Amino acid sequence: MQPRNMSMSGAVDLAAVKAAAEAKEKAEAARAQAARDGVPAPGAGGLVIDVDEAGFQQDVLERSTAVPVVIDFWAEWCQPCKQLGPLLERLAQDYAGRFVLAKIDVDANQMLFQQFGVQSIPAVFAVVGGQAIPLFQGAAPEPQIRQVLDELIKVAEQQFGIVGQPVAGDAADAPEAEAADGLQAPEEPAGPYDSALAAAGDALDRGDLGGAIQAYQNVLSDDPGNVEAKLGLAQAELLRRVEGLDAAAVRKEAADAPTDVQAQIRVADLDLVGGHVEDAFGRLVDTVARTAGEDRQAARVRLLELFEVVGGDDPRVVAGRQALARVLF
Repeated sequence: MQPRNMSMSGAVDLAAVKAAAEAKEKAEAARAQAARDGVPAPGAGGLVIDVDEAGFQQDVLERSTAVPVVIDFWAEWCQPCKQLGPLLERLAQDYAGRFVLAKIDVDANQMLFQQFGVQSIPAVFAVVGGQAIPLFQGAAPEPQIRQVLDELIKVAEQQFGIVGQPVAGDAADAPEAEAADGLQAPEEPAGPYDSALAAAGDALDRGDLGGAIQAYQNVLSDDPGNVEAKLGLAQAELLRRVEGLDAAAVRKEAADAPTDVQAQIRVADLDLVGGHVEDAFGRLVDTVARTAGEDRQAARVRLLELFEVVGGDDPRVVAGRQALARVLF
């Protein structure tokens, strides 16, 4: 099961899903322009790079049209950074060109730190086709990070058409070499709902929201406590709610009618899909604070649903729950 705060299908990925077609077109146009100009594609040459504000455009944004770029925001004084940084560097070598690791010292690059909305470090983002995708915060075990990287690579290829260039003969070939020698590690046994959850996730990635919702509901009908199915269902339902909405019109409606609870709820949904997590939570907390009865209940329930989308162990959810408790009690 994917860690709740590290899922590529989570709220951090919703903006990328919504903008995938546009980002793919931009990436393809950038690669085509580079080819016309006779400029080598910004591939994985240098699997771990130090990036500053001056070089961010070329080293990260342009490079991300050819290979996923994983960003590690760190600082010298940050003890968890000293655990996570070397692990990410080793994984960059292991993946051998399937992604590039860009390390950004937040003390020396405050503008980038602020533009990405980093709340605490270490913080890890990805940039694919010029689109920023928050991945996770804090140190994490290697198996969980590998899960996120594998899904990032899959999303980059399937939704953005971007495939890194593996370095021949490097550690990326190790699993095949082990298999040839008869030393392949045994596979972990599949869980009872792994195939159903994988099918639901594939449907979500394809934009088949109805199919994803039905698949997650099927799992929950047999296993009501399945955390991954609950998370996936919340994500799919959120995407279906915002599908077809005119964002500008919805935001104007909410601004013109601040007491219209449903209008505030629709804007909160749009904020979360756009990656503005704190804005979505703050809007609904304020709505709960100034309403009563059914209106308050509607805003509170939607806020709890959005907490589910992001994941209960995300620090933004923890802060949101505290803010909600303050206005309720």
